[in-house]
Amino acid sequence: MRYPRDLRGYGPNPPHACWPGGANVAVQFVLNYEEGGENNVLHGDQGSEAFLADVIGATPWAGLRHWNIESMYEYGARAGFWRLHRLFTENGLPVTVYGVATALMRAPEQVQAMLDADWEIASHGLKWVEHKDMPREEEAAQIAEAVRLHAVATGSRPLGWYTGRCSVNTVDLVSEEGGFAYISDTYDDDLPYWRVHNAKAQLIIPYTLANNDMRFVTASGFANGEEFFSHLKDTFDCLYREGEEGAPKMMSIGLHCRLVGQPGRFEGLRRFVEYIGGFEKVWVAKRIDIARHWAENYPYQPARLVPSQMDAETFMATFGGVFEHSPFIAQRAFEAELGPVNDTPFGIHFALRNQFRMASEDERLNVLRAHPDLAGKLAAAKRLTESSTAEQASAGLDALTDEERETFTELNTRYVEKFGFPFIIAVRDNTKASIMEAFRRRIENDRDTEFATACAQVERIAQLRIEALYAG
Repeated sequence: MRYPRDLRGYGPNPPHACWPGGANVAVQFVLNYEEGGENNVLHGDQGSEAFLADVIGATPWAGLRHWNIESMYEYGARAGFWRLHRLFTENGLPVTVYGVATALMRAPEQVQAMLDADWEIASHGLKWVEHKDMPREEEAAQIAEAVRLHAVATGSRPLGWYTGRCSVNTVDLVSEEGGFAYISDTYDDDLPYWRVHNAKAQLIIPYTLANNDMRFVTASGFANGEEFFSHLKDTFDCLYREGEEGAPKMMSIGLHCRLVGQPGRFEGLRRFVEYIGGFEKVWVAKRIDIARHWAENYPYQPARLVPSQMDAETFMATFGGVFEHSPFIAQRAFEAELGPVNDTPFGIHFALRNQFRMASEDERLNVLRAHPDLAGKLAAAKRLTESSTAEQASAGLDALTDEERETFTELNTRYVEKFGFPFIIAVRDNTKASIMEAFRRRIENDRDTEFATACAQVERIAQLRIEALYAG
């Protein structure tokens, strides 16, 4: 069963971002321009807007205009935008605008001001409406229309995309539309990453709802500008410190003209702008700059092995022999849940190992019995599997003296008579001498202890085989 969510990401060792100038953090100010694109019967919608306005707990008014909320949105266009525009232009800071296409079409002076300031204008969809229940075909049509109107309003098509009120289909549909340097409808990382859809890689630059002024009008959010500043400062301090320690990240800040554009809230943002101005090694960038930097420094590299994307035949051909003569382990892993977390050597070993652990004791015993004796008759007759042959040769077990061979034969016989399965050890972790020492020591164990030890060694052998598959 394919599980599509990626709960691993970069794991414990993310790439070094290599931001320009050796910056410890890349800061992005994102201004969402939605005013004039929100739900409104004047726009052909079924009711009024109720989201992200200073009427907490508002609900849409079916078939009616909500005068108060309309005017709150209008504040953003009429006053808030210009307050924010002055802040960023006076400080020479680049901005990315998430522009709703229909809102941009109703904002001639604001759009020109964005262009004159050399701000990036990315697409924020056709309308500022909910997409979760929108049929796939309708959403695709709206994406195409958003791109068309965006080019009309701004003079060029958008290179970035963020719907915000998206559906489960949005990122796929925008990837299929094509022509985007990045998509931002995720909140799942501090760094960009590549996402593959229909065999094509699309760069994702995650966004934020944490460092976002929307929390001024949501539960457990910011009560005032000082709380907003404090949160932004703490986020910046953490990321800057991590950058100093060798793991630079990016910091996205989400803004709305009608929210942080209000004077009391605005002061928190202004203090943050002043605060980061006191630091060196800070790259304030547009998101398109981030996208170009990442594409140049970390271009997409297709993985050679992607277990979660394999069909049954390919999966079994690749991993069926990882557990010696026991393909049922791989079969069960394939039939269970596989996702992106299982596409690394550690991840696929985890999936296979878990099936081995969930097997019955008799099944695990049969897996142990499927392993050959070390330097035994099968080895002498050259009847080992290719993996076993290479493993035993790596420790020199294919080139024993007569005395060593006699000793192994004696120990093998005693061990099997006592435990009912052959002595198993991950020979690639050992030398001939350490194997002999472990053999003499473990033969004195009780059966339960040795059964557990042998199973652990089987798991280790499987891990080493998988690592060899990925390395090859």
